[in-house]
Amino acid sequence: MTKSFLRTAVATVALLAAVPSVYAQDLILGLRAGPDSIDPHWSTLGSQAEALRHIYDTLVDVDEKLQLKPGLAVSWAPVDDTTWDFKLRQGVKFHDGSDFTAEDVKFSIERIPVVTGPMPMTLYTKYVDSVEIIDDYTIRIHTKGMAPALPNDFTRLFVVPSETGMEARNEEFNSGKAAIGTGPYKFVSWQPKGDLVLERFDDYWGGKAAWEKVIRREIADDAARVAALRSGEVDMINYVPASDYLAFKSNKDLETFVSDSVYILNIAPSVKDEEPQPITIDGKPVDGNPLQDLRVRKALDLAINRDVLVNVVLEGLGAPANQLMPEGFFGYSDKLGKREYDIDQAKSLLADAGYPNGFEIDFTCTNNRVPGDAVVCEALAQMWSRLGLKVNAQALNGTVFFPAAAREEYTMTMSAWGTLTGEAAYTYGALTHTKDADKGFGNFNRTGYSNPEFDKVFDKGTQTLDADKRKALYEEASYIAMEDRALIPTVILQTVWAADAGTLKITPRVDQETRAYEITPASAN
Repeated sequence: MTKSFLRTAVATVALLAAVPSVYAQDLILGLRAGPDSIDPHWSTLGSQAEALRHIYDTLVDVDEKLQLKPGLAVSWAPVDDTTWDFKLRQGVKFHDGSDFTAEDVKFSIERIPVVTGPMPMTLYTKYVDSVEIIDDYTIRIHTKGMAPALPNDFTRLFVVPSETGMEARNEEFNSGKAAIGTGPYKFVSWQPKGDLVLERFDDYWGGKAAWEKVIRREIADDAARVAALRSGEVDMINYVPASDYLAFKSNKDLETFVSDSVYILNIAPSVKDEEPQPITIDGKPVDGNPLQDLRVRKALDLAINRDVLVNVVLEGLGAPANQLMPEGFFGYSDKLGKREYDIDQAKSLLADAGYPNGFEIDFTCTNNRVPGDAVVCEALAQMWSRLGLKVNAQALNGTVFFPAAAREEYTMTMSAWGTLTGEAAYTYGALTHTKDADKGFGNFNRTGYSNPEFDKVFDKGTQTLDADKRKALYEEASYIAMEDRALIPTVILQTVWAADAGTLKITPRVDQETRAYEITPASAN
């Protein structure tokens, strides 16, 4: 949709706001990343979930502040310590006209471990032991021990029809054959790294969305995305780069929408006995893995000037991070103070560890996952050079980075992680817990980190129903992992969207999602 058309449409809406049919117009979004598959059970990436929730609904939903709200389930409650009942929404239709029932929920839960891709969705079903259908609109979940955060995990449980069949794979979804959900939009077509075209589903249980047609255009390059907005190729963009934010903010023809986010850029140092990529001195591999030494990890941490990262590198669009979750989240530890910048102490620790002149190390990051990831990557390499380190920084597209990271091919990485459930079990259970396939922990532990003290405290928290006691245990676990520098958090990111002034209205979300069905013409509000 051209900008002139959008302005005309908005003016029309202003005159006829009471008539829903005037919303029959197109919306073109310019987005930094799109899905890697149309199969909603393929990957946990935020860009994947953001795109596919237009087509598929989740059992539980969250508002813009990540507070739980009904989705395909209208209510949920524990039956006993290891059982949850979810009451399902009645009268819901799939895009093919079939009825949504408990059978579809059961099938979707059981399908996840069968088809999950490089970023395993089993993170969200790790507590599920078995699924029982009570009636067409009641599903009973039997869990592996206590699972107080089960409804939080189900905010990423996308539901597909049971008729999809376990054999369906990417090809059937990407062609559209299996791309059938209950969401506000129907699948029309998808070009990888290009356009995802969607058509409004008029029988959606939540009511008609404002836009008849939505095109989610993937434009990974920041400059190209900004140019697309300025030229009228798209109506709104996400992830306005920090370098353009101030100019956008002062331009009366443009409107920006800013939100804090849950995403934190974390450094992940491999502590395996043999690092995946060799750490060298004068071209020769060092004995052992220096990153196993806490003094080295602390030195890396102390050499990071987070204020510079926020105020200079990110142009103020962020805040220093001292742990893996934002302040106020369930399990955030108040005992962890601000991360200090002290290059002299960092050099002393490195010398004490036996590396007075540093070493050479590879450092691999994403370059299109979140705003600023590539520039923060380069800035960190420069900061560590003051320690005497030679850092080979490389920022890669997520399609390259994440599969290789899953194969644990990198010695030290940086990427963004968001605590999308608002509580510690989601993040620390995935990133810093010892890998435990039976419990479903350590799914995203790529570093080989394992601390029995952390695991003991964290595991006790997962089996504690009393919220205050569980919170205290998670806070203790957070403290242990962060003092141990299991991962090294750097900055919490802010997100900026932009559109022509006075054309669109959006409520920014802390999960950074751009949901077309939550965007409306500005004059219609």
